[in-house]
Amino acid sequence: MSLRGGDPAEIGGYPLEKRLGSGGMGTVFLARTSSGRPVAIKLIHQHFAGDEEFRIRFRQEVAAARRVSGAFTAAVVDAAPEAEQPWMATAYIEGPTLSQRISEGGPVGGAELRRLAIGLTEALRDIHRVGVVHRDLKPANVVLSSEGPRVIDFGISRAADQQTLTMTGRVIGTPPFMSPEQLQDPRGVGPRSDVFSLGTLLVFAATGQGPFDADSPYMTAYQVVHEEPSLDAVPPALRAVVEPCLAKEPEGRPSVDELLVLLRDLPADLGGAGPHPGGPVTGRTRDVVTQHHLATPATPSPTGPTPAGPLPSEPFPATPAPSGAGSSGTRVGGRLRRRWRPVLAAAVAVAAIGGGVAALTARGGDADGGGSGPAVPGGTLPAGFEPWRTTVPGGREDIPDELRCVARDDALFCGGGGVVAGRIDPKDGSQVWTVRSPGIPAQGMHLVGATDDTVIGYRIADQDDPQGPPEEVVALDADRGKELWSTPSAAQSTAVTGRTRDAVVAGSAVVTVDSSNSRFEARDARSGAVAWTAPFPDGTQCAPVPEGPRLLAMCARDADVDDLGPRRSTLRTLALDSGELGEAIEIEGPAEPVGDADGSLVLLSPHYEGTERAGYDGVVRVDPASGKVARSRFDTVYEGTPGMADGTLYVSGRTGLVTAFDSATGRKKWARQTGVEGASGPAAGDGAVYFSSATGRVVALAPNDGQSLWSTDPQADGWTGQEGASPRVTVAGRAVFVAAAENSLFAFDARRPPRPR
Repeated sequence: MSLRGGDPAEIGGYPLEKRLGSGGMGTVFLARTSSGRPVAIKLIHQHFAGDEEFRIRFRQEVAAARRVSGAFTAAVVDAAPEAEQPWMATAYIEGPTLSQRISEGGPVGGAELRRLAIGLTEALRDIHRVGVVHRDLKPANVVLSSEGPRVIDFGISRAADQQTLTMTGRVIGTPPFMSPEQLQDPRGVGPRSDVFSLGTLLVFAATGQGPFDADSPYMTAYQVVHEEPSLDAVPPALRAVVEPCLAKEPEGRPSVDELLVLLRDLPADLGGAGPHPGGPVTGRTRDVVTQHHLATPATPSPTGPTPAGPLPSEPFPATPAPSGAGSSGTRVGGRLRRRWRPVLAAAVAVAAIGGGVAALTARGGDADGGGSGPAVPGGTLPAGFEPWRTTVPGGREDIPDELRCVARDDALFCGGGGVVAGRIDPKDGSQVWTVRSPGIPAQGMHLVGATDDTVIGYRIADQDDPQGPPEEVVALDADRGKELWSTPSAAQSTAVTGRTRDAVVAGSAVVTVDSSNSRFEARDARSGAVAWTAPFPDGTQCAPVPEGPRLLAMCARDADVDDLGPRRSTLRTLALDSGELGEAIEIEGPAEPVGDADGSLVLLSPHYEGTERAGYDGVVRVDPASGKVARSRFDTVYEGTPGMADGTLYVSGRTGLVTAFDSATGRKKWARQTGVEGASGPAAGDGAVYFSSATGRVVALAPNDGQSLWSTDPQADGWTGQEGASPRVTVAGRAVFVAAAENSLFAFDARRPPRPR
């Protein structure tokens, strides 16, 4: 990847040539010493430079990397952990990561697999001999050089004679490759935790999938702790070696020295991976990069240290707790998979257009957008309002959700993958009623919306009821929560639009996709009576997309959906009174709807590097009335979560950078670094736009120049650094309602936001 605008020309006297990768904690660059020797430099993001706990961790990373520099690792060349923006330079190791090797070439077999297993075990032996536990052994941290595998990135390692820096509320690692003790008691992690990780990594290398694979990192973590590994596809000789590595208790696993003996006794040709019932599994295991303060995948560095990565901000309980509700598709290395497997809903939080729930904003009042004090949205507070906080119990008490809410009249309605819907009194947070979903929460599957008397949500099927539909759209009486009607849905909206949008409230109607994923169905929101049906055009899959007062159908060819996602799509008007489809408007290249402005649908153009999505490089505007399509390119590629408010397009990056764009021209209006990592938004109130993370940290920015008006402290233990999450803030008058991890909700007066402690 070439250097981008804003990248430094040199670091510590080393001229930079290009980017190697970027993650939640920093960016890795290729540079040169004065003699021309290539080095990989990890530059820590400026935002974390002032965090003293992080600086301690970075010093430990440098120290650990120096201790283990040897034949199987990348030697430290130079470092400046005390610099204003800390950095570390290591030897540049040329070669793909194991993750890339399997993504591009499929599982490893035969003599290559045996050499890999022995080489990685020898690397762990050398690491452990100097008293260091790596704690993040995963495919992205293994570089396949011409001289054998090399283990990189000691960002979350620790020396055995150092106190573990993992604080309460911060578990760090990568769920598919973490040991049970790392998930449950990170302070007690020892060398045999790395042996467990090595076992999972070797299964992944041999089969293309991990032994505890599930459709969300939370359920993967649950299976690591509680379930037996899936090893049927592992070559028998290797299975006999890796199975004891995956024992739940550390003392049941071999040491690296014992493991080396077992591996060296293996036959020269181990054979290949066996067949899998679901077909090819290339790239299937998510290399979920996790880190202090972060929880979204980082771009792996193919040839240098990869920034370590985030999990939740609290050690896992016996059953892990997801922070979001479910999506209709999962993007893995650019490939979109079908949503449903036998038990679990696919998971990766993806933003709905406008968040899938309305940010209801009261206009008018004495707004003060001047930036001299707190933002003051117009309107009033509910009678008797006082700041409050509450928790809405989910369908599975052991797996809470992260809800989304919509304000309507004198009520706040919230829902998620484990909560069909709940009614909250906005003045004090008391719960009027709650309807729970019996199935495992599915990330990104949030509340559909509400009319004057009806609330629409999603219900996820009970996994113990195989006869029931996997997902239903459900209508509830707004006053009592009584179920009015339900209908099965099999929409694949994420595969078509890149957004979860399986149902849409349009006036007094609800438009859904039927259980066969072949047609739209419109129902009266209250009675459930079918008003019309509209079949998809032949050979396509479609999703409903709202655009102002209109409704559009966005469609993609079956072949594109089943392959690497749509490279082109079509938009058609969808008549609300009859379901009649208008003429197709062709959109060249991938595009994801994000909102509407001045009678046009606004879409973002994803940027791909190979099959890997690397952010957004432009904006597309479609006028449904005229069929005109206009494109504008950004000045560079922007990574993050998109959203729109009052005609302005925003992209909020995983490390807290918010960038605003003119949605008509693609011109950057302003950029502002905030302290809210992985913020989703925006939600608009007069004089401010709000962004919030899963921890409940909120920042208010002035729309005209991005000036920070105020921000709050975290309110919950949740993942940060996410990308693609839908907006968590709902604004009604002066009241700000915030949804956070573990089903927590809190509210405050925008004129009197909670003061940072």
